[in-house]
Amino acid sequence: MVADEITQETNKLREEIETHNYRYYVLDDPQVPDAEYDRLMNRLKEIEGAHPELIVPSSPTQRVGAKPVDDFETVKHEIPMLSLDNAFGEQDMVDFEKRIKDRLKSDAELEFCCEPKLDGLAISLMYENGELVRGATRGDGAVGEDITLNARTISNVPLKLRASGWPQLVEVRGEVYMPKAGFEKLNKQQAEKGEKLFVNPRNAAAGALRQKDPSLTAKRPLQFCCYSLGLVQNGEMPDTQIEILNTFKSWGLKTNPDTQVVKGVDGCLDYYSQMEQKRNQLDYEIDGLVFKINSLALQQELGFVSRAPRWAIAHKFPAQEEMTILEKVEFQVGRTGAITPVARLKPVFVGGVTVSNATLHNSDEIARLGVMEGDTVVIRRAGDVIPQIVKVIEEKRPDDASEIKFPDACPVCDSAVERVEGEAVVRCTAGLFCEAQRKEGIKHFVSRKAMDIEGLGEKLIDVLVDQKLITKLSDLYKLEKDQLANLERMAEKSAQNVLDALEKSKQTTLPKFLYALGIREVGEATARNIANHFGSLTDIANATEEQLLQVDDVGPVASRHLVNFFSERHNRDEINELNALGIQWPTIEVKQDSELPLKDQTWVVTGKLETMGRDDAKARLQALGAKVAGSVSKKTTYLVAGPGAGSKLTKATELGIEVMDEQVFLDRLAQYEP
Repeated sequence: MVADEITQETNKLREEIETHNYRYYVLDDPQVPDAEYDRLMNRLKEIEGAHPELIVPSSPTQRVGAKPVDDFETVKHEIPMLSLDNAFGEQDMVDFEKRIKDRLKSDAELEFCCEPKLDGLAISLMYENGELVRGATRGDGAVGEDITLNARTISNVPLKLRASGWPQLVEVRGEVYMPKAGFEKLNKQQAEKGEKLFVNPRNAAAGALRQKDPSLTAKRPLQFCCYSLGLVQNGEMPDTQIEILNTFKSWGLKTNPDTQVVKGVDGCLDYYSQMEQKRNQLDYEIDGLVFKINSLALQQELGFVSRAPRWAIAHKFPAQEEMTILEKVEFQVGRTGAITPVARLKPVFVGGVTVSNATLHNSDEIARLGVMEGDTVVIRRAGDVIPQIVKVIEEKRPDDASEIKFPDACPVCDSAVERVEGEAVVRCTAGLFCEAQRKEGIKHFVSRKAMDIEGLGEKLIDVLVDQKLITKLSDLYKLEKDQLANLERMAEKSAQNVLDALEKSKQTTLPKFLYALGIREVGEATARNIANHFGSLTDIANATEEQLLQVDDVGPVASRHLVNFFSERHNRDEINELNALGIQWPTIEVKQDSELPLKDQTWVVTGKLETMGRDDAKARLQALGAKVAGSVSKKTTYLVAGPGAGSKLTKATELGIEVMDEQVFLDRLAQYEP
């Protein structure tokens, strides 16, 4: 291979890997399975090993990943940094306003604070006595990364607040972003140095903020714009969103000059139309607008649902579309055997990222579109979802375009495929005997909510399956220390840690074991309900569909999959083998409804519990017949509140719901549990 071709392949690999990193770590929306990602990374390592002169600091091989969580201390947000529900059209906004009015039981005109939704990285800045003491990323909403030193380098982040009158402790939340001009200048510098160009301003801003060396962050043209208030201690703040933003501005913090206050949903839609026309003239990227109830008192009354506030919504701009060429279609096999067609596209920049893959869903979708390999297609990327092919430009179809044929056999193991009546999905029938399903099935089996086997990561499982050291679940418990220690990047200590984790996992619970088997449509909650209903795996395995339908949360589809699973001889043999290898669980005493003391009660658990995890608390409550909800409402019977309890505690207090701390909760459980 000539030097230019090597360089081109290297650059292409880096761009593709960075795109996958961005989707996986930032969007939490991976496009390819881990095995494909590993193939790309291994090829890049191979080239750079043979040609070290091609290695650049921005190469994916020179860092752990796009989100190096191990490089920063973690920060627990005292008040969670919630995400927002999305609206994609006028009707969604009308429905949003109606939901608010229905909940408030009022038809009074609502006042909204309207703000552009910057396309950057959400962070929190904590000020104590007016001085910046902590910066943190949003992370998963509950826990983020400590980026204090990097935040201090951002030119418009005040290290000390201006004016006076700030609370002793105040948390300012907002977005770190890179203006368009700064992004273009940065990419020009990258090109002059022969280094990889950044995909978009958001990607560049996120990468800059996570630099281990703050001096590198300081060289990037980052800006901060605040949009909300977090924790406040020993001080008071205004009672409307717009006044809070004006207060921030008086303290020397940047707020968005395009923020407006409007009346009703019509005002929101007018603002949307205005900003949509202005969007391309802005000096920063936005992907929509955010509408918030202006009154903090009403915000408090409306509260939250799941991980989003009821009083705010993000109105996204229309999906962005582009034309490109569908070069070929590949078929991937998932954990449940579903065979999914993936369109490999000529890379095209759309919706803020370079797209090279798109979903085709199933054979029905291919037929509906009438798409062929070689076609020019229109792809759409709405928000952060996986790109889709929405239209075929038939007049551009080349003479050598070829029909897309669904495989008659599994592309991984060559086993027969089936299409269940009423389903659009084609599946491999081999189960764990199919290597693709085997890897994903084992990864599910060892996961935290299943058998919880530490040290058995995805890459190690890939190696164990590829080298035929495990072909079924029970083989995990037959692994020997020498087999593990001889693997690449494993040592005796690591091998022993894996064996210890396997041994520890043998003591489990029936719900966890049932969930770990990976039966279709049997999630964590369903597995727990089934286990508590029947009490033993034998009774579950021998249950009819009619008997299974008597269990809460089990419908016709799940009951059919359960019966089909246990009707397979090899599945029963595998379970017997796992039991013979020492996997066991405590007996569950099946109780009649009359014996469930908490039946018809609804409990909510919030905050951190010191002596048990919240999952354990939930399981114990459900075993006593209680329903455990995720949010407080008038139907809530009791709230268990540990340290760090926030809005749920406030809501429960307002509604007059009985609140108990952990010790009172444990005492209450002791009354009912043997």
